[in-house]
Amino acid sequence: MPGGGSQKDVPEDHEEVISTVYSSPVPQQSPESNDEPFTTYFDEKIPIPEDEKHSWFSFRKLWAFTGPGFLMSIAYLDPGNIESDLQSGAVAGFKLLWVLLLATIIGLLLQRLAARLGVVTGLHLAEMCNRQYQKVPRIMLWLMIELAIIGSDMQEVIGSAIAINLLSAGKVPLWGGVLITIADTFMFLFLDKYGLRKLEAFFGFLITLMALTFGYEYVTVKPDQGKLLKGMFMPYCDKCGTPQLEQAVGIVGAVIMPHNMYLHSALVKSRQVNRADKKEVQEANKYFFIESCVALFVSFLINVFVVSVFAEAFFGKTNEQVHKVCTNSSSPHAGLFPNNNETLEVDIYKGGVVLGCYFGPAALYIWAVGILAAGQSSTMTGTYSGQFVMEGFLNLKWSRFARVILTRSIAITPTLLVAIFQDVEHLTGMNDFLNVLQSLQLPFALIPVLTFTSLHPVMNDFANGLGWKIAGGALILIVCSINMYFVAVYVTALGHLALYVVAAVVCVAYLCFVAYLSWLCLIALGISFLACGQTYQLGLTTHPELFLLNNVDADSIVTR
Repeated sequence: MPGGGSQKDVPEDHEEVISTVYSSPVPQQSPESNDEPFTTYFDEKIPIPEDEKHSWFSFRKLWAFTGPGFLMSIAYLDPGNIESDLQSGAVAGFKLLWVLLLATIIGLLLQRLAARLGVVTGLHLAEMCNRQYQKVPRIMLWLMIELAIIGSDMQEVIGSAIAINLLSAGKVPLWGGVLITIADTFMFLFLDKYGLRKLEAFFGFLITLMALTFGYEYVTVKPDQGKLLKGMFMPYCDKCGTPQLEQAVGIVGAVIMPHNMYLHSALVKSRQVNRADKKEVQEANKYFFIESCVALFVSFLINVFVVSVFAEAFFGKTNEQVHKVCTNSSSPHAGLFPNNNETLEVDIYKGGVVLGCYFGPAALYIWAVGILAAGQSSTMTGTYSGQFVMEGFLNLKWSRFARVILTRSIAITPTLLVAIFQDVEHLTGMNDFLNVLQSLQLPFALIPVLTFTSLHPVMNDFANGLGWKIAGGALILIVCSINMYFVAVYVTALGHLALYVVAAVVCVAYLCFVAYLSWLCLIALGISFLACGQTYQLGLTTHPELFLLNNVDADSIVTR
């Protein structure tokens, strides 16, 4: 069968040998690529050093595995997250920090599943979907994830363009900033030509730059540490209403992003791991998880910096108060804030302006540098996500440059159109729409990753146990429900009958597809009675796990 790996050459009686579907040291190739192995972005494999003195834990090995987790963590620091952070602080003060902490922990647990899939099978999530789902669901899944990547990319590129606009004191228009971002993204993307470790070091530099710039704002504002700790570790929200609830939902939606699951499952393939050796696979899983914990802890601290700055300085402020301060400081942006008693509303552009009004021009420009680092780094990782998704789902055999041009064009074209026709000061409505778009796509990453990591024929000894199946299913249900609430709030605010009708039609089709993926996932989780009498009608064989593993010799699974 196509794309399968034979298990006959793996000695089953050796205690250190693991027999999985893809248990060869390198990923299996499809028949079309027999002449020349199909390569992806990370052609280079980082060797893992031996350290016999420290068998349980080795900093040398951790350093060798360090990289993929930090690239993954950049999605937790993109301009969309930064905007969600500052709005959370301005709307609810410190009261929603516990939501940010909880969302980050949930994100870590879900990223663990994605990383384990890549380590154990040697295939990333898009490749697994390509091999295991039928043609129509596979194409629909690809289209949904592409929409998520486009939505994320628009926020990231426009975030960089806003930062450039602020740094140039408004001289570079939004569309000019988009063109600059596109150009330098192409340049930075080819840094891995000089070695994967150098590319990872560059991303590390950008994360450090974000920590320094947003840390500067934190030190300048001097938030109340008692309120910060109380907001972080006490799950409460005293006197909170609808705006605070919607902001809490927005935090979860901004932190857990669908394309990041595909990205992380692919990035872990950049390390040399003998997947036929159970000990090596266990070791890789352990070190990748430790690295992910460290990376997401750093990203969490940076997010806390942003929330705390706006919670301390601007929570409860009115437009009139800000307008007066900006006027007194001779800011050219005082007109952004109407002279009324309505509560202050901020985004990443207005956030920089208001910091400049209260804490001087240095605060504005340092904020802009941080936003530029966030936008530039997340744009690059978004490009990698698009690359992996397109290569995995479509099995492209194009040259690298052609693949980059195609994946970039799909995401950049709508961004450029928005930048040309939208004013830099009025992008909040677009950001709300893009957040809803990404929230809708979340099930199309979380459900497949839980499905495949729960299948014993795919993961063998590393398949999810009962605890992880229940916890994973519950987490996905909670996250998707929260995001659906966010979508429902947005749709009900549209206020137009025709839009309601369109939304209803889309909703029915969407829920049917989610139900189909959930049905397969529940079968994978062990609820086998759901398959009775329905598998043939829906295009499955009488053994659902054989359909999901259609590239494996059927006899080998049945006999096992």
